[in-house]
Amino acid sequence: MRWENLTDSDHARAADTALFGADAVTTRTFDTPEFRGITFHEVRARSILNRVPGASRMPFEWTVNPYRGCTHACVYCFARKTHSYLDLDTGLGFDSQIVVKVNAPELLRRQLASRRWQGEHVAMGTNVDCYQRAEGRYRLMPGIIEALTERANPFSILTKGTLILRDLDLLTRAARVTDVGISVSVGFTDEQLWRTVEPGTPAPERRLEVVRALGERGIGCGVLMAPVIPFLGDEPAQLRATVRAIAAAGATSVTPLVLHLRPGAREWFMAWLGQHHPHLVRRYERLYAEGAYAPKWYQRRITRQVHDLAREYGIGPTRAGMPRRIAEPAPEPTPEATPPATSEPIQLSLM
Repeated sequence: MRWENLTDSDHARAADTALFGADAVTTRTFDTPEFRGITFHEVRARSILNRVPGASRMPFEWTVNPYRGCTHACVYCFARKTHSYLDLDTGLGFDSQIVVKVNAPELLRRQLASRRWQGEHVAMGTNVDCYQRAEGRYRLMPGIIEALTERANPFSILTKGTLILRDLDLLTRAARVTDVGISVSVGFTDEQLWRTVEPGTPAPERRLEVVRALGERGIGCGVLMAPVIPFLGDEPAQLRATVRAIAAAGATSVTPLVLHLRPGAREWFMAWLGQHHPHLVRRYERLYAEGAYAPKWYQRRITRQVHDLAREYGIGPTRAGMPRRIAEPAPEPTPEATPPATSEPIQLSLM
């Protein structure tokens, strides 16, 4: 394996500084039903804050990824290509060969304390899910959240995992001192589609229970409606059912994202498509003939439909970078602070 080639941006550089060497890797397997067939490569990383390449479309500059590879086994996952950097297979290997950065919490705490760190927003769950099944065993996220909370460092988490509810108290504390953005990914509610394209994930309705539970604790949660899968999950009735369920869960926003097929993911997804829906292969080849993204006209159509449905069901507009924080409880009024009955109403600040 090319462990030495894993750099802090996951891209080759002129000065290729390894995050960990081969002698730092411990390989384990666990003979339990939830981990059967999965191999874990435990590493002690040398860096955990990753700068996003400048050419990226992402609206953030820094990420933390405690894992590489993902047992969610989503056939469309764009992160599959990253496994090839380690000479690991991007198909079944991505689903079953999981790299675990076991020192992620202590390393993050040290890097956040550096004088060079300016307290920028840190995004998590943008490469692979930090609340995949492995997190149930390794428990890296509590330490990561605590490190960010200690520095009042803003952060966001995107997940398909219900395990995030384990850390609800930690997230509640963090949201009292900094901006915390939580989003859950639910691209569709069709059960048959879910079982075939996202076989290792919790069911969509269970993910929406996460949205509801966070809202009940005062942490607003948005939904990334991703991916909308052409010809399999984009019928008007399917979009309506999904947005209706998202609204019923109390999501603060819904953001549609059409399936994109980057190298690594494209080959795996197309092989799956040929096996399960061979009649759609030619349609996909035409739709994605220009590259990884569906044509703009198709993306605009889906976005318009979802936004129209969101307005119909009363979901507020998405605002990039919108903070999701718990309001501090208003203090009980004292006799001295209580205004006379004739006073004008006072607008209290929530933040």
